[in-house]
Formats: sequence, structure tokens, C-alpha cells
Amino acid sequence: MTHTQFSSSKRMAVVGTALTLLASLAGVVHAQTAWPSKPVRIVVPYAPGGANDILARVVAEKLAPALGQPVVVENKPGAGAIVGTELVVKAAPDGYTLLMAASGPIVFNPALVAKLSYNPMTDLTPISLVGSFPMILAVNEASPAKTFAELVNLTKANPSKFNYSYPSASFQLVMELVKTKTGLKAMNVPYQGSAPSINAVLTQEVQMTLIDSGPIAALLKAGKLRALGVTSEQRLAAYPQVPTLKEQGVDVSVNFWSGLLAPAGTPAPIVKRVQEEVARIMALPDVQERMAKLDIKAVGSSSADLAKTISQEIQLWTQVAKDNNIKAE
Repeated sequence: MTHTQFSSSKRMAVVGTALTLLASLAGVVHAQTAWPSKPVRIVVPYAPGGANDILARVVAEKLAPALGQPVVVENKPGAGAIVGTELVVKAAPDGYTLLMAASGPIVFNPALVAKLSYNPMTDLTPISLVGSFPMILAVNEASPAKTFAELVNLTKANPSKFNYSYPSASFQLVMELVKTKTGLKAMNVPYQGSAPSINAVLTQEVQMTLIDSGPIAALLKAGKLRALGVTSEQRLAAYPQVPTLKEQGVDVSVNFWSGLLAPAGTPAPIVKRVQEEVARIMALPDVQERMAKLDIKAVGSSSADLAKTISQEIQLWTQVAKDNNIKAE
């Protein structure tokens, strides 16, 4: 009798536990299928007006009707994009806080900042690439160098007479990689931002700069600067006459990029839903056209592809930074 009573009690406990687990699982499934039930925010770790901010607002505009909830862009600049990135890393992994990050805080900061407060590989979940930005190596219109090869030869013949400007350590890393691959000789001169860096070439304080195409577009079209090469795999539609560095025998193909990420632990169904929507949005003809006017290539990717890009680039830039003793200013 006692044995029977015990067995019955045990069965009751097992059934109760199972029902509790099922209820819990049902709650999780419901939470995921009900997402989103409130506004979603996209954090941009930069001030308004830049490429990442523009991309975030384009995605937000198109994503809101697809999700049936407002998608709000919040700018949280500071400390080389660390402030905004940290905010997302510490946010609840519930799909309501996303990060529109450039490659800077995701693959360059780990290479440049000794004690970075976050690990992009473990603290964030990649969702999709959104846009890519090639860089252009440019000289003053008065420069005797008409091609990249001529520039390299001039610097080798007069190594103490050539300098290059750059607006941040990430651009310096790319330029040092170009130097390693080509033997180009030039000292680095840092400037606080793109405008001063470009102006240094205009005033001939330095002989060249490596910069993203947007800030120098007007100067290139006006003929005040001369582009000698682009870092992308293919020529830019806006400057079809400018060859890629690869075309000129330089084994360098680099794009800065922007991508959408979420806090680590964000449910896979939510990540998948956002990834699919972003891929659809970036393929829209009107989005492609808007981005092309800004020299931004609108792209989408799988989460796995973005994760692979992040891993490979962290390794690459960490090695370049180590080889050239480069740290964040």
C-alpha cells in the first residue's frame, strides 16, 4: 500500500514537473512568435549624419512596416564607438536592441585597443552585412604621380619626402598593409577627422591620403585631387576610370563595412527574421539607388557570413597592428 502511494505521488510530481516545463517552453515560443510587441531600437555608435547613421535610418524606415512596430534609431557616440557598442552588449538579448556598427568597433578596435571592454566574437550576435565602403588612395592634382606605380617609385627614390594623412588608426592599418605589400615609403601623419586629413593633401602638407570615397567625392570630380587606386575588388561605378589596387598588381582588397548585430543570446528565430528582412531591404532598387549616390554598396549577408568576416578581419588587423606597433590614439 505504501509502495503504491509512493509511486502515485512520484507520478504526480513527474507530471507536475513536465507540465511546468511545457508551460515554460510555451512561454518562450510565444515570446518569440509574438516578437516584436513593442518598438525596436537600432543603436548607432556615431553622431548623426554619417554613413552608419544613414544606413540605420534606411533600414529602420523599411523594417518598421515589415515588423508592424516602430523602429527607432538612437545615436550613442563616444570613445571610438565603444560607448554605443557597450550599450548593446549589455542590453537584454530580446530582439529589441540592435547595433548598426561599422567595422571599426567590431574588427579594428580589438586589434588596436589593449583592454577592450567587450569581445565582438562572444558578446554580439551577427545578423547581416548592410553596406560596404571602399577606400581611395588620392594625391594632390599637382602631384607628378599619375599612377599608383609612379607614386611607389617616387617614394622609393625620395623616402624622406613623402607623408600620408589619415583620420583614424583603422585607416592607418590599411595604409600600412598597402606599404607592406608594395614597398611604398611614406611616414604617417594623423589628423582628427576626414576633413583635416583631406585638407592636408589639398594644401600639400602631405603628399597622399587613404580615405573613404564619400568625403572626397566633390574634390575628385572638381579635379583638385587625383585618385590613383581603390581598395575594392571592382572599380567604383562613380569613378570607372580609377583602377583597383589589385588591377595594379597589389594584393590588397579591403572594404570598410557596416553590419547589424544583436546582443549575444538573442533568440535564433528573431535573428533569422531580421536577417531575412535586411536582405530584402538592401536588395530593393530604391535602396540600391540611394546608397549608390553616397558611394555605399548596399549589401545583405547571412549571419554566418558576417561572423566569418568578423573572425577573419580581427585576425588580419591584429597582425598588421602588431607588425607595425599601431595602437589607438
